[in-house]
Amino acid sequence: MAERFTDGDLALAIDRRGRRYLIKLGMGKVFESHLGYLPHEEIIGNEEGCRLSTHSGHEIVLLKPGLADYILEMPRQSQVIYPKDIGPILLHADIYPGATVVEAGIGSGALTMALLRAVGPLGRVVSYEVREDLAAQAMLNIQAFLPGVETLLLRHGDIYEGIVERDVDRIALDLPEPWRAVGVAAEALRTGGQLMSFLPTVLQVHRLYETLAADPRFDFIDSFEVLHRPWHLAATSARPAHRMVAHTGFITKAIRCAPRGGGRKAEMAAEEEEGQ
Repeated sequence: MAERFTDGDLALAIDRRGRRYLIKLGMGKVFESHLGYLPHEEIIGNEEGCRLSTHSGHEIVLLKPGLADYILEMPRQSQVIYPKDIGPILLHADIYPGATVVEAGIGSGALTMALLRAVGPLGRVVSYEVREDLAAQAMLNIQAFLPGVETLLLRHGDIYEGIVERDVDRIALDLPEPWRAVGVAAEALRTGGQLMSFLPTVLQVHRLYETLAADPRFDFIDSFEVLHRPWHLAATSARPAHRMVAHTGFITKAIRCAPRGGGRKAEMAAEEEEGQ
């Protein structure tokens, strides 16, 4: 059975040119754009996917926003990790139902919401954030999309100074200097647990790699980026879009293992010798 819009729901209004407007429905409110206005009362009670007209006769499609839609349209005070990167993070870090995940920082809450959905009601997400203004906006975003969520614990603190939790399954870092958290992450992760980091520049990635490689508790270090190229499809053509979402950041993954003698640093030196 199709879902119907109710008072207080989020709705995504899409016009004929594909322009998107995120609105929160409420009795007495009005959606307004350059195409005209549409009272919320005309939306509430209708099925998701309905087509309604503004007072000037322009057609608007109403959908319930998915997480990817919401992330791109929600209020923010900081840059978000985009959907094209969140998907691979969830998959490559193997975020599973029931997992305990520590993240830092919460930013605008984009990755946090994806983590909460992935761990499910039996899992837990602990988010460290030093800036209270960012944390406040992130919580508003999260509560608007996931009302009543009870599996998130927000800690106002600096993860560089330590992680309270132990035997953590996964750690996700969206920080400018994640190498400073490698030691505390190794102490908090269970054996077999995974560290995932998102960074914008390759110089940061290399610094992180050197720190992970020097720690004998981390192994299987891997870095990659994701490029997203849309295609324009029409009745008489199929071609790549003129614009693509190219580089946004690098995803780096490492696994917490039993310590090995000499760490990866010794292996790197041996590999260099062999190469020469």
